[in-house]
Amino acid sequence: MKISTLMVVAAVALSFAVSGCKYDKSRSGAKGGSGLAGANGSDIATTIDDGQEGSLDGAGVGERPFEEYCTRCTDVDFAPVYFGFDSTVVPQGEIGKIDEVAQHLGSHADRVVVVEGNCDERGSNEYNMALGENRASIIRNYLVQSGVDASRIQTRSFGEEKPAVVGSDESAWARNRRGEFVIYQK
Repeated sequence: MKISTLMVVAAVALSFAVSGCKYDKSRSGAKGGSGLAGANGSDIATTIDDGQEGSLDGAGVGERPFEEYCTRCTDVDFAPVYFGFDSTVVPQGEIGKIDEVAQHLGSHADRVVVVEGNCDERGSNEYNMALGENRASIIRNYLVQSGVDASRIQTRSFGEEKPAVVGSDESAWARNRRGEFVIYQK
């Protein structure tokens, strides 16, 4: 990871901690919310301290990105997980999409996944990069809780830089607030 990227991430985290942010931490999965909403609105625990944090360059600390030594799989295509505005809470109706990826990885031990976090165009670039990373991390934690070895999952944030739909209205924004799965074969 480049030093400048680390400095930006650290500065964003520090500014959130010192000044707060527009992010509602009670909904966000940060300290007090897990990020996955149960059917009755309660949180499903997803915070796991496994020592493997995601990062903006696509791999955990000291890891090589999967795309450097694995082949991208074209025989599977998983649906994106959609998020609400300014949220890392996975809606109950989206959890099954993550379960499908976990089942696939469970039956294909030679495959790994990169979870990509994305945002709509609202908010600063730095904020959206952090929000995208948090979304990817929430999905990653759920996969780990579902039995997928943490070493088989990497995260990446694209923030607002990789829109699924171009547009500046709610229908476009809703499609851009997502987590996507890219499957690789070792």
